[in-house]
Amino acid sequence: MLNAFFLWSSLLAVGIAMIMNVINIIALSYMAKGAPYLETTEKDIERLIPLLPTGSGLKAADIGSGDGRIVIALAKHGIEAHGYEINPLLIKTSKKNIQDAGLENRATIYWQNFWKADISQYDTITVFGVGFIMKRLEKKLQKELKPGATIVSFRFPFHAWPLQEKHEAIYIYKK
Repeated sequence: MLNAFFLWSSLLAVGIAMIMNVINIIALSYMAKGAPYLETTEKDIERLIPLLPTGSGLKAADIGSGDGRIVIALAKHGIEAHGYEINPLLIKTSKKNIQDAGLENRATIYWQNFWKADISQYDTITVFGVGFIMKRLEKKLQKELKPGATIVSFRFPFHAWPLQEKHEAIYIYKK
């Protein structure tokens, strides 16, 4: 009976700890004025790449780059790719994934809040944001991006920006 109690209380403690970790991650995301980590599917990435401009000298940034999968996909297609992420665990994962793919010379991850980053150098921006950041992000992109830049948003559209194309839940805009 005592063993069952200790087992049950241990499982309860682990469960509570996991819930607290999730709450902390979400709270940190809100405090940093960013979005929680939402994984982009391989299917969405496969749909994304043919929709992007290609050519030598192009630079792209993934805002909230998570585990680096979009940065890696961009780099594999010849684009100089940069990712901005605030979660140190995801940054470590990203850098390892980039190294494993042999793309260190084409892909870079920054431990930086993208709200403070200068994004004017990029030809393409990708983002998997959430509703509460989109209006503010739209203003930042409109202000800082150069004319002709491509913006790709997964799942969440910009409401005041004229939509160029839509492919399922991928929204494409031009500056």
